Amino acid sequence: MPSKLLTQTFIISACLAFSVPCLAASEDLLLYVGNSQGDDVSVVNLTSLKVVGDIPGGKHVHCVALTPDGRRLFTTSEVDHTLTISDTETHKILGTVKLPGKPNHCAVTPDGRYVTVPIRDGDSVAIVDVSQQKIVKLLPIKEPHNSLNMGSNRYMFVTSMGSHEIDVIDFEKMDYSAHIPEKKVTQRVEIPSEHPAPPRPREFETPDTTTHGLALSPDESEIWVTSLLDDCIYIYDLKAKKVTARLNTGDGPNWVVFSPDGKLACVSNTDSDDVSIFSAKERREMARVKVGKVPKRIAISSMPAGSTSQQAASHSTSN
Repeated sequence: MPSKLLTQTFIISACLAFSVPCLAASEDLLLYVGNSQGDDVSVVNLTSLKVVGDIPGGKHVHCVALTPDGRRLFTTSEVDHTLTISDTETHKILGTVKLPGKPNHCAVTPDGRYVTVPIRDGDSVAIVDVSQQKIVKLLPIKEPHNSLNMGSNRYMFVTSMGSHEIDVIDFEKMDYSAHIPEKKVTQRVEIPSEHPAPPRPREFETPDTTTHGLALSPDESEIWVTSLLDDCIYIYDLKAKKVTARLNTGDGPNWVVFSPDGKLACVSNTDSDDVSIFSAKERREMARVKVGKVPKRIAISSMPAGSTSQQAASHSTSN
């Protein structure tokens, strides 16, 4: 029997006003892996497919966010209730901002000026001025979860689980400019499963979690969905309206990201402490790279020129 792993309402209209910043396909790319039971972020070179460094990120790293130029890394800690700002060239911490509660998934504007941090247990979202390294505004929002930037220095999106809506922050007003309600499910996609729900007990996921990550391919043709029931990725073709592939991952697949050109797809695996790196077109796992303890959130960015990561990558490929 199919398992109802994915029931997703796509709210697109509010996002179409902005273009998502893209990296050139020729750029060297780095995968940043937040180790949720550690205090660091593992850095994987996506050319050599090796770990080339670690960046401190606070206790039990939750969120991983990067500026488009790859020079600044932002991580949140659910233990210390902090936002940590790090330099990806030197792998050094530049500053730490104390937050008023338990943070969730943060996002940064393309110019690196503002970071928004949903405060899950505080029914608020903190707007942090990066240069001042302090909160400049707290906006009320019921049960916030994720924040997302779509390539705009003025607007940011934050999801409200309590209000079943997406709220739009306007940085010029330092207030909300719109509240987009979840109206109705437009399509239900049932992902197959080889094992019945609920999934086997996992130390770092709730029993009702059968999937934690999904990602839309850059060409918007496919959705990749993690399955904690089957330890795999299911690939759903949006045009054909069916699942077209199943790819084995490590143990406990969690988060999914694509390279900007869509050639690579990366999946963090919480229970095997590694990441699966796939050739998206060839439908094959190119490497499974060991990282830190219980990796979850991951992000891809370009490699800063002259960075210590680039030097490490050159060293690793020459040996």
